[in-house]
Amino acid sequence: MKTHKSNQDWLSLLLLIAITTSIDPTHSQTTTTYVPAENILLNCGAPSDAQYFIGGRAWDGDIGSNYSGIQNTISATLSNQNSSIPTVPYMTARIFQTQFTYTFNVTSGRKFIRLYFYPSNYTNPNFNASNSSFTVSVGSYILLRNFSALLTTQAMNRDYMTKEFSINILSNTLNLTFAPSSAKENAFAFVNGIEIVSTPQIFGDSDTFNQPLIVGTTSTLTIDKHTALETVVRLNVGGQSVSPVVDSGLYREWDDDSPYIYRADVGVTYLKDPNVTIKYSDTIPEYIAPPLVYGTARSMGPNTSANLNYNLTWIATIDAGFYYLVRLHFCEIDYSVTEINMRVFDVFINNMTAKTSFDVIAYSGGIDVPVYLDFIVFFPNTSASSQQDLWVALHPNIASKPGGYDAELNGLEIFKLNDSTGNLYAPNLSNQQTVDTGKKKRIRHFLFLVIGVCGPILVILLLAFITLRHWRQRHKLILQSSVSSLSSRSNQSRVFSFSEIKTATKHFSESLVIGVGGFGKVYRGEIDGGSTCVAVKRGNRLSGQGAHEFRTEIEILSKLRHRHLVSLANWALHCKRNNTIDQIIDPNLKDDVSPDSLEKFVETAEKCLIGQGIERPSMGDVLWNLEVALQMQSNIEKGESRFDPISISNSQALLSSIVSCEDSVFSELRSSKGR
Repeated sequence: MKTHKSNQDWLSLLLLIAITTSIDPTHSQTTTTYVPAENILLNCGAPSDAQYFIGGRAWDGDIGSNYSGIQNTISATLSNQNSSIPTVPYMTARIFQTQFTYTFNVTSGRKFIRLYFYPSNYTNPNFNASNSSFTVSVGSYILLRNFSALLTTQAMNRDYMTKEFSINILSNTLNLTFAPSSAKENAFAFVNGIEIVSTPQIFGDSDTFNQPLIVGTTSTLTIDKHTALETVVRLNVGGQSVSPVVDSGLYREWDDDSPYIYRADVGVTYLKDPNVTIKYSDTIPEYIAPPLVYGTARSMGPNTSANLNYNLTWIATIDAGFYYLVRLHFCEIDYSVTEINMRVFDVFINNMTAKTSFDVIAYSGGIDVPVYLDFIVFFPNTSASSQQDLWVALHPNIASKPGGYDAELNGLEIFKLNDSTGNLYAPNLSNQQTVDTGKKKRIRHFLFLVIGVCGPILVILLLAFITLRHWRQRHKLILQSSVSSLSSRSNQSRVFSFSEIKTATKHFSESLVIGVGGFGKVYRGEIDGGSTCVAVKRGNRLSGQGAHEFRTEIEILSKLRHRHLVSLANWALHCKRNNTIDQIIDPNLKDDVSPDSLEKFVETAEKCLIGQGIERPSMGDVLWNLEVALQMQSNIEKGESRFDPISISNSQALLSSIVSCEDSVFSELRSSKGR
């Protein structure tokens, strides 16, 4: 979904054109490699005897137009004109009190259909925007259903918006239908502007369809001439916004990527040499993305040691219940990186590995040569939340031993794909479902990411460490099926029914998701009337790790028994001003700890906290290291330790130093526990 800020006017568009042209003097605003067969701009509700030129493009009024009769429709104007809103196409509207169809005679092929909405109060006669609720369809594709432009723009903190769709028209007629909702009294439909632009087969050739991999599986999904798409985001990574008039023939708008970057880890941005042109080819023609996109980039930065400690990440809000096409654009424009294996990185989408050891130079064949990668990701629909976060992350690949640890990206596009019935619509946003790209959203994502990546391993490590405090006690680790009890000290194994698990997790509510692992999601739940908190891992059939591997992990953990392993009960995280985790070790304990054992435990914990999943140890390695640590502790009990033991109180500082936290993150954690 593309949106426009309320304080933007068309004067700034001309300024943007001047800025972007100066970045790359070899490509003027009129340079295109594709000339669309259709380039229709309809200013709805305006007379057709006058043209309105914006950015060198002419908008025609629909009164008396050739696209269809407009009987039983109303041509409306704004009751109060806001100077911050562009005049065209937002100062007039076409209002429909009954179903109406615009008919466009076009050539067959794929089209971008852009609908412009400014929900306001209109006159001639009076119409209140709060009553607008309608469905929009093109042939058998339902683009919007019970759609309220007013609620949507309010939720997104915008005054007006554009919805962009890509549909392959198989005949010579494009029928665009608006129908007021039957579920709302006095409902009406409206539209301010309609744009139709022909496009080449940018999502897959008409004969050899695009079949990108579904991330987390070994399956692919076919994108063919029957696939309809809706644009979610289109970003010029590392550069300024690119206006439609300087796009490469398709009149797309490429937004600045900075509002979508996770946390403050923005990396560095850079431009290509203005004397060098992007080397397009028949495989990657210019209409895939303009030079202004491939000519800017964002990388992690020159500090390679720091780059190993974070991911370069972008976040976008999407509707649940759909497949999404994620397209990443790359072009190596840094002339310090000219050979293979100088910059190699991994691509992660939603905590799943999408591409490993990706080398732009090796993949494209040289510097200044553009390439792109397509991936598919699925978001299951739940009753708890209609919206989720889709995140794309890059991290240096260590195994390749590249010349430097870095990653880079030039452009990012995310598209929603129609479901099996041809629908693209999702429930309306409400005032309570605001799109938050600020601090709260980033903190929440950071919390879910940390728990999702480290949660299962940290639980086991914490269990092992607590045994170093209580090795004189004998307890059993209770891990039955996919439920891990974190607060029960009972030695009695307990079997949970599936209905109990559903009740504990409120039917696997998305609001209770605390992480996403290789097998599926992990939910926070409550049992025994809310007195006991549990973590529930649920296997996902779309996971790259199948049912056999999931069962193997459960069997290993359920069979694990050791006199030093106890069930975890009532541990807490307390984030102090010095950003270290406290209260992990019971201050009342006075026993000694083997330095060998503690060092082995800390070493294992550090490995499990590595940001890149493939670099973390396997479950078998973790269990082996814990067994070694426990054996070292046993040696001190037998008097066989080669080193003097250290007190538990003195070892606390060493353990605390391996994990840091942010006050705001754990404030969010504490508040989420209250919810």
